[in-house]
Amino acid sequence: MSLFKKKVEQAPAVDTAAAVAGDDIAADIDEVMRKYDRESATRIWDGVPKIIVTAIMAIFSLYCIGMTLFSTALPEVRLTLFLGCIVVLGYLAYPAKKGSMKVNSMPWYDIVLMVAGSSCFFYFAINALPIIKLATRIEPIHVVIGVIGILILAELCRRCVGIPILCVVGALLVYTFYNQLSYNPDFYQALKNVVFKLFYTTSGVIGTPINVCYKFIVLFIIFGAFLERTGIGDYFVQLANAVVGRFSGGPAKVAVVASALEGMCSGSSVANTVGSGSVTIPMMKKTGYKPEFAAAVEAAASTGGQIMPPIMGAAAFLMAEYIDIPYAEVAVKAILPALLYFAGIFIAVHLEAKKLGLKGIPKEQLPKLKDLISQIYLLIPLVLLVWLVSSNTRTIQTAAALSIVATIVVGALNPKNRITLKKILEALEAGARGAITVACACAMAGIIAGCITVTGLASILINGIVSVAGNATIIGLVLTMLCCIVLGMGVPTTANYCIMASTCAPILTQLGFPAVAAHFFVFYFGIVADITPPVALAAYAGSAIAKSNPMKTGITATKLAIAAFIVPYIFAYNPAMLLEGVTGWYQVVQIALSALLGLFGVAAALNGHLFRKVPVVLRLALMAGGLCMMVPETLTDIIGFVAVAAVVIYQYVSNKKHTAVEV
Repeated sequence: MSLFKKKVEQAPAVDTAAAVAGDDIAADIDEVMRKYDRESATRIWDGVPKIIVTAIMAIFSLYCIGMTLFSTALPEVRLTLFLGCIVVLGYLAYPAKKGSMKVNSMPWYDIVLMVAGSSCFFYFAINALPIIKLATRIEPIHVVIGVIGILILAELCRRCVGIPILCVVGALLVYTFYNQLSYNPDFYQALKNVVFKLFYTTSGVIGTPINVCYKFIVLFIIFGAFLERTGIGDYFVQLANAVVGRFSGGPAKVAVVASALEGMCSGSSVANTVGSGSVTIPMMKKTGYKPEFAAAVEAAASTGGQIMPPIMGAAAFLMAEYIDIPYAEVAVKAILPALLYFAGIFIAVHLEAKKLGLKGIPKEQLPKLKDLISQIYLLIPLVLLVWLVSSNTRTIQTAAALSIVATIVVGALNPKNRITLKKILEALEAGARGAITVACACAMAGIIAGCITVTGLASILINGIVSVAGNATIIGLVLTMLCCIVLGMGVPTTANYCIMASTCAPILTQLGFPAVAAHFFVFYFGIVADITPPVALAAYAGSAIAKSNPMKTGITATKLAIAAFIVPYIFAYNPAMLLEGVTGWYQVVQIALSALLGLFGVAAALNGHLFRKVPVVLRLALMAGGLCMMVPETLTDIIGFVAVAAVVIYQYVSNKKHTAVEV
């Protein structure tokens, strides 16, 4: 999913060679996006067909805004109408094969699939009340309609999301039929029960994930599309350049800071990596970073955008629904872990820059901070959104709608990137396109949740892991972590979290962990699947831009994002990091400082360089000290601090002596 889809703006060509180079870069970026980001592998429309498709998608975005704000219809009506429209848009946008580049081409079988699939959902919407009254007594025609609707939606999901999530769905459907047939060997009866549960109730396709998508996520996708047209993405990059660009290894630090800022309105780690990386990765390579490291920095930082509030890849809205707490509370709880994640990458980048002796970006090449301050009004829509949501003065839907209006107003006042009617239509179209992927993923996640509910699989999985873990909760956490990473490979953020919330979070609550900590734990480890080999899509996208080895890039990105593998264990054992059960501000400060120093120790151990090369024994001491400081106990904090401080002081003194001898 991409709430904030970036485009690389090419500067006006100075000469023919520059123009050719610019075209080559744009072509490379487009190729990378089409390969690693399914949202970019769309049909190519031109001329009148393009105008028609754009108009249809813009109308759909306006329809979603209106329905979300004002409709009081039954969920079965609203959500099936929404999915029917998604099927129409999806088949207009996505071809059967990812490499299809033929202009204005839509095969007859795609038209048949589009009409048949959307008709199934529209039929349910029109006949919702009679079907609801029938309950489990649905007729054979209803079974056929349900099967066709699910299969055609699954095919659309394959096109725009990918196969991994369908493998999970397929395996669970097979298990669900096996489960149903074990009670009654009549296949038709089993089929009718499964179709009724997954298609005609709010526990399947139109379950919680698609409801949250319809109510909240689509509006924020549209909001993100409008933000792009105001130039806020470029503003974040320029701001990061002005703040940290001059320091050692500047371009890499710019990548980290810019990704953290863009993460506030972003929803796709691959799109983030390619969008920002097209600028930052060549800069990092030019500065002196190895290609693998440059690509890994961008991939790790861009993936962190999914855990950065207030949007969190749209998972924040789902989390609020699952845990039953206000959305604003979820965003606040996410702040400290997210900052620690980016701090960990920043530290690793700094250590690597010092190790290689890299310089910053020359001052004359950096934007002037005073010029950027004059454009600070570009942040008004984001500030307005956060204020409206946190103050509870408006519903989330209304807050998003008002923020969209504010974005249009701000865009009208921006002389450098003034918003026009054409850009408004482009934003509405981009919002609709972004909604297709999210809706398909959410619908499949609903099927997954429905299968788990029908079969009671969650309790089986929970009992299995709990029995293996016994009283050792750390074993339960490790097993859950592995489940999350495997299930999250190649799955978009929103669907990723839905799967984790249904399958893995209950395991941790059963082990005695608070619900908030459990949900954040599984969310984090589902997200890091994007940079964890063997299916590290964000890392592979970065490596394609950097021309580096994909597997080495994935391994390096995993090392850089070590915080994402450690921080969840901290808040699992001490939810105070999530502001749960906090007895005083000093407790939060202690946890934050000890975790930050611990991350420094771990990062230094992995990098192997402080003031000079660190011997293996001292690296082990740094690692042990860093991990000790991450254990939420005062005694371990003291032990860890002493160990890390001793190594740092020894390295500093040793380096001084070595330098003196050389002189």
